[in-house]
Amino acid sequence: MRINRRSTFLSDPVSDLIDVENREVSVAALHDPDLYELEMERIFAKAWLLLGHESEIPNVGDYVVRLMGEDQVIVARAADGQVHVSLNVCPHRAMHICIADSGNARVHKCIYHGWAFRPDGSFIGAPIEKEKMHGEIKSKEQLGLKKARVTVYGGLVFATWNHDGPTLEDFLGDMKFYYDMLFCRTDGGLEILGPPQRLTIDANWKTAGEQSACDGFHTLTLHQSLLEGGAMAGEENTEHESAPAMYGVNVSGNGHSLRCIPADTSWAMMAGKTHAGMTDDERLELMPPPGITKDLLPQVRKNLSAEQLHVFAKAPPVVGGMFPNVNLLFIYSPLRDGTLGSAMVMHSINPKGPEKFEWVTYFFAEKDTPEEVKAMMRAAATQGTGTSGVIEQDDSDTWPHMSESARGVIGRTETLKYQAILGETRPDDWPDKAKVYSGFSKDDAQWNWWLAYRDLMLAEA
Repeated sequence: MRINRRSTFLSDPVSDLIDVENREVSVAALHDPDLYELEMERIFAKAWLLLGHESEIPNVGDYVVRLMGEDQVIVARAADGQVHVSLNVCPHRAMHICIADSGNARVHKCIYHGWAFRPDGSFIGAPIEKEKMHGEIKSKEQLGLKKARVTVYGGLVFATWNHDGPTLEDFLGDMKFYYDMLFCRTDGGLEILGPPQRLTIDANWKTAGEQSACDGFHTLTLHQSLLEGGAMAGEENTEHESAPAMYGVNVSGNGHSLRCIPADTSWAMMAGKTHAGMTDDERLELMPPPGITKDLLPQVRKNLSAEQLHVFAKAPPVVGGMFPNVNLLFIYSPLRDGTLGSAMVMHSINPKGPEKFEWVTYFFAEKDTPEEVKAMMRAAATQGTGTSGVIEQDDSDTWPHMSESARGVIGRTETLKYQAILGETRPDDWPDKAKVYSGFSKDDAQWNWWLAYRDLMLAEA
């Protein structure tokens, strides 16, 4: 039974949402409850969603409980060694089976009536076997937990309820070329640095989701204090000294996007130096990508193509997102003592109603780096990002204000505007992958995020 709720849209909420001709989105989209219910059905029940990293569950029986939309799921390592994702709802009376956030269990037993399940979701049985307390109508094979479709990519665990939809590779499209540079560049791959941070923010999930789509503009103002305070400023001038990172290359496809910041800009901002005029190999030796030690560079050269190595040396991916609800930062970040560290961070933006979302922060390092490097990277990540980070404290201040605006009778009549369009401008030496916007960062990638949102929301309309 569907509960009717008051909607701010006069007809179909999706049709009224986006003005494609003028590139505007109704502010009401950040509050409307009917629209939110459609998002759960058409986006979070259909798209590939990030649930964590396989290094969180290295042993058989290890599990974590995560969210797919507002559905709790059990992410578990089963006896076959594979990662399985099962709905955390007992098919008997809808009780959550796992009531801890994580642990190890060869059998998941519901505390209500004792129905038991294996880590792969299959049903073992109910207490007092001879009495057949699960009944005679359905077989044990039919009473297992509802299973999601799972793909492990670069150690990252993705799942979807859409068993007949596109593969994860097709979902990522050309953007996989760039994500491989972050997740698949070393032999050992990534390793998670402890349990994720979790914070509930009083804001609509889309406020953080659309910002993850290469919103470079806000660095000019929202993060200005980082430049003024010297936390991210070098001694040499750049093309635009008040916001050097505004210049670069944005790449976008299928709603996913990444900002690729020129290596010279990053080096000047962080260390007051330049490596202009060097070869790709010389640049990589002087300033390896964040999280990569010089000892790992041979692995990077082996695992990536010549085109990918060129992008790494010229303008590596730094920040961005994966549609619909992932934000990532692979950045150089200052430590508390003023020295330069690096951080590899991913966020999952999990909706919890029209006006709240859970912001989950994962810290990573390359598995084959020394322990002291991992400690440095965790320190740099917590200093710069997440609930305690000097960078992302700025970001999380804005999202509740945007959502509050959408609750006003007049405020919700306003629009979000994406009218500063750069247009596709691919540098001559840039790979022919995804849409490319080179120059001063504008609204192109964020608008593509909204178009991907619109396409998915209208797919079943």
